[in-house]
Amino acid sequence: MSDLAILLIFPAMMAFAAASDLFTMTISNRVSFVLIGGFFALALISGMAWATIGMHVAAGVLVLVIGFACFACGWIGGGDAKLAASTALWLGWSQLLEYALYSSLLGGLLTLGLLSLRGAPFHPPLLMREGWYARITDAKTGIPYGIALAAAGLILYPSSFWMTGALH
Repeated sequence: MSDLAILLIFPAMMAFAAASDLFTMTISNRVSFVLIGGFFALALISGMAWATIGMHVAAGVLVLVIGFACFACGWIGGGDAKLAASTALWLGWSQLLEYALYSSLLGGLLTLGLLSLRGAPFHPPLLMREGWYARITDAKTGIPYGIALAAAGLILYPSSFWMTGALH
């Protein structure tokens, strides 16, 4: 049963967060709650050492502090900060630098792609009737950075200790 949870919880929440940010420009607090609860449940079920759990919590807290500083400056949304911290909790210190790098690169590509889309001379009228497309092509709208954060997490998850069998 824990193997099934390892295969489903993190990837499903990352996919949901990315889709939610794309279509609504919000990431529900429930995503972070499920990720945090899932991490602790699986850590305890798998027999993860308390010291290791503490190190994962420290990684998540560090990213949360940095994320909320960025939120306070208006650089990212609050949902993005919570998603990044929840992802750092799952990945831990060993993948934190890679997560920051992938998130930055994918976020830059996403930003360039959206700026290009927003600057396009023509948008199909059928798509413009869709609220999410109209919102994402509006120059006044921010960047749904949760897409990049989730994608970075999904890229790294297969090489995480959860998937490599380090806990089994």
